[in-house]
Amino acid sequence: MTNFRRLLAYLSRYRGLVSLAIISNILTAVFTVISIPLLKPFLDILFKSEAELNAAATEDNEEIALESAENLELFLSNQITDWVLEFGRETILGYVCLAILAAFLLKNLFRYLALFFMAPVRNGVIRDLRMGLYDKLLSLPLAYFNESRKGDLMARLTSDVQEVESSILNVLEAIFREPFIIIGALAFMIYVSPTLTGFVFLLIIFTGVVIGGIGKRLKRASGEVQEKLGDIVSRTEESLGGLRIIKSFGAEEYTRSSFGRLNNDYKNLLTRLLWRRDLSSPLTEFLGIATVALLLWYGSRQVFSGDLEAGTFIAFIFAFYNVIDPAKNFSKAWYNVQKGLGGLERIHYVMDLQNEIVEVENPLPLKEVGSGVAIKVARFSYQQETNGSAPSPTSEERASNNEVLKGISFQIPKGKVVALVGASGAGKSTIADLLPRFYDLTGGSIEIDGKDIRQVSLRDLRDRMGIVSQEAILFNDTIYNNIVFGQKNVTPQQVEEAARVANAHDFISSFPNGYQTNIGDRGGKLSGGQRQRVTIARAILRDPDILILDEATSALDSESEKLVQQALQKLMENRTALVIAHRLSTIQHADEIIVLNEGHIIERGRHAELLAKDGAYRKLVELQGL
Repeated sequence: MTNFRRLLAYLSRYRGLVSLAIISNILTAVFTVISIPLLKPFLDILFKSEAELNAAATEDNEEIALESAENLELFLSNQITDWVLEFGRETILGYVCLAILAAFLLKNLFRYLALFFMAPVRNGVIRDLRMGLYDKLLSLPLAYFNESRKGDLMARLTSDVQEVESSILNVLEAIFREPFIIIGALAFMIYVSPTLTGFVFLLIIFTGVVIGGIGKRLKRASGEVQEKLGDIVSRTEESLGGLRIIKSFGAEEYTRSSFGRLNNDYKNLLTRLLWRRDLSSPLTEFLGIATVALLLWYGSRQVFSGDLEAGTFIAFIFAFYNVIDPAKNFSKAWYNVQKGLGGLERIHYVMDLQNEIVEVENPLPLKEVGSGVAIKVARFSYQQETNGSAPSPTSEERASNNEVLKGISFQIPKGKVVALVGASGAGKSTIADLLPRFYDLTGGSIEIDGKDIRQVSLRDLRDRMGIVSQEAILFNDTIYNNIVFGQKNVTPQQVEEAARVANAHDFISSFPNGYQTNIGDRGGKLSGGQRQRVTIARAILRDPDILILDEATSALDSESEKLVQQALQKLMENRTALVIAHRLSTIQHADEIIVLNEGHIIERGRHAELLAKDGAYRKLVELQGL
C-alpha cells in the first residue's frame, strides 16, 4: 500500500477542504447513528400496552433521569413514555417520525456537503499527479525516451492517471465516510448486545478474508491491462507516424493484423478483470445476506430464551443494517483501490526513475562565452548504464558494442566554425548531444572558458546554445509561437527580423494569417525547407553564443538547401559553431574540418589542406562528386 499512501500525501495541499469533508462525514455518521436509539422507543410505543406504559410512568423518574448521562436510550424511552401519557400515542408517534425524518435529512445534507468538498480535492489531486508526471518526463534524460515507447508513456500520462481517478479517487468519499458510520453503528451494537456483536465480528472477519483475496488478484490483473493498453497506444502512435510507409508498401493488412492481436489481448485481459471486479458486488451482497440470516437465527434463539428483548433485537438488526451498506460500499472501494493501484504503480515507476544528468549544488555561472569550447580526451560508451540512463545509439553504434568516442580532443575557438565529418556511427551526433549535456561523458571533459560543463548550471549552459538539427522539430501552434518558443519579453519586430535573416519572412507573409498561421502537428502544413527555416529563425531569435548544426540541410532539395544554407551562413556569423554535415559542400569554408572514424580523429585541417593530403577526407569528397 506504499503507492496508495503516496497518493494520499497529495491531500496535504488541500487540508482545509479535506477537514471540512471529514467533519461533514462525521456529522453524516452522527445523524445516521442517532436514528438508531430513536427507533427502540418508537418500537416500545408500538408494542407496549397502555397498562405497561402506565406502569413505567410510576417508576422513580428522578432516579432514571440521573442515569440518563450514561444511558441515553433509557432516558429517551422514559421521556417518550411520559409524553405519550400526557399528549397521546398518535401525537408522539408523529413527533418521533419527524425526528427520524429530520435525522435522515441532516444525514443526507452533510453527505452532500462531504461530496461537495471532496470534488475539488479529487480533481486537484489528479491535476497534481498528472503535472508531477509531466514534470518528471521533462526532466528525464533523452536516453530514457530512446529506450522507451512513446505510446506507453502517453498511456501512463493519460489512461493510467484516469484509471487512478476513476478507481481510487472516486472512492475517497467512501473511505472518509463509511468508517465513521460503521464505528458508530458498531458502538451501539456492542452497547445493546456484546454477545451478538462478537458473533457478527466473526462473520465480518471471514468476509474480509474473502474480499481481500479477490482484491489482490484485481491489482495484478489491472497492472496487466494497463501495460497492454500502453502497447496499443504505442502501436497507434507508430502507425499514425508511419502511415505514408504503410500505404506505400501496401502493409495495411499486416499492420491491421498486428494491431488486432494487441487489441484482442487487451479485450481478453479486460474481460477477465471485469469478471473479477463484477464478482465483488454479488459476493459481498451474498455474504451480507448470509450474515443477516445467521444473525436472525442466533438472535432469535436469544429472544426465545429470554436473554434479549424483542425491541432490543429489532434495534440491533436496524443498527446492523446500517453497517451492511457502508461495509458493502467500503468493500467496493477496496476492490476499486486494488484495481487502480496497477495504474498507480506504473505512474510511480516513472516518477521514481533517477535522473543521471544532475547539477552540482553550487553551479558555476556562465553568462557568455569568452574563449570557446574545449573537448579534452573525451570518452563515451552507449553501454555505460543498464537502467536506461545511457543514450540510445544509432544502429551502427549499437552493433559495435564499443566506445563511440575513444579519447578525442579538439577545440572550437570563439567565433570559429568547426565541422565534423565521417561515416555513420563515427560519433559525430554524439558529440553534438554531449555539448548541451543531454548525456554525460564516461571519461575526459568538455570545457567552456575553462569551466567543466558538469560544474555549470544547466540553464546557463543551454541558454548559451542554439541547436538546428536534421529533423525540424515544430509544434502544433502558430509560426509566431514556434519562433518565440520558450523565450520571454520578445517583440513582434524581433520575431520578424529573425525570420528575415532566416529567409522565412517571405513565405510566412504569403499565408493569409501570416505569423499567426497554425502549422499543424509537427509543422505538417509546411514544406521541409520552410520548417527548417522556421527552426533557424527560432535559433536566431535566441541569439546563442554557441551554435550546433546537426546535418541541418541533409534532407532538403537543392532549392530549399540553398535558401537554408544562406540562412545558416547568416546565423553562424561571429558565432562559435559546431557543424555536422553529410553534404561536404556545406562545410568547405569551415575554419577546421575534423574527420572521425570509429571514435578516433583521423584527420583535421581546412578543406584545401585535407584535399592535399589525399586521405579519408578526399575520398569522401570524391564519393560526393565534388
